[in-house]
Amino acid sequence: MSENTTDRTADPTQADLENEGDVAADYLEELLDIADIDGDLNLDVRQGRAYVSVESEDGSLALLSAPDTVQALQELTRLAVQNKTGAFSRLILDVGGSRDARRRQLEKLVDAAGARLDEGSTQASLPAMSSYERKLVHDIAAERGLVSESYGEGADRHTVLRRR
Repeated sequence: MSENTTDRTADPTQADLENEGDVAADYLEELLDIADIDGDLNLDVRQGRAYVSVESEDGSLALLSAPDTVQALQELTRLAVQNKTGAFSRLILDVGGSRDARRRQLEKLVDAAGARLDEGSTQASLPAMSSYERKLVHDIAAERGLVSESYGEGADRHTVLRRR
């Protein structure tokens, strides 16, 4: 094992997650410099994951904060971290508040599904989404007193909601 590689057979430690954040921040700083985009990076550890947010007050992140773009940047950043550390990364990237905006969208989706259930549907299926988004949907559904389960494989994996 190289000196940059850690054995992650167990859950990552706080130090492992902080290192992931540092590696991710270095990668993202280079990427932002290449694109000539100003952004401040903030690092945190939340719920057993490194969390990196990129913020800017000048609106220069608008194009990068679209959900599909954030997802792509997150995957690239995870690969860069994995390449550097030798360990799988589950880091979360937020660009310009995109994660909060996406949570609000998912809350509306869950609320609309809840309304369909109130109107007599026995279940309500949501569109396919990433594992992170499905986890958010499960959390939101639980907050709203709904039961949620994921079905399907790969890119078709989606969440189905029911009343308790």
